[in-house]
Amino acid sequence: MTTTINDIVLAHIDNKPAFYARIEDIIPDGKPGWWQVQLLVLTVPLQVYHWILDESQVNGAPFTMSGTPVMLEKIVSPEPPQKPVPPVDNGGGQKKGNVVSLFDRKKNQ
Repeated sequence: MTTTINDIVLAHIDNKPAFYARIEDIIPDGKPGWWQVQLLVLTVPLQVYHWILDESQVNGAPFTMSGTPVMLEKIVSPEPPQKPVPPVDNGGGQKKGNVVSLFDRKKNQ
């Protein structure tokens, strides 16, 4: 499978982009060649869907649910993850700067 757990997918419903979801789990279904796919739907509020799909459908092949066209499209980040920036040593390890108390600031207003 090219689409797997933790991947982000865009679900197309009726040939239109409908919602983003993260694949939370993929476990074998009782029927050979089919998978129980748990989707965390990224809406407000969050929702969890459980769909039973075959491998081609998990990987983007179109299918229907009650006659409505559906397709999952794996989303790939447009930019590679950035490398962490190493900490800057200011010579002595202590940072100099002003400490501003939000509590004192609130009292003065």
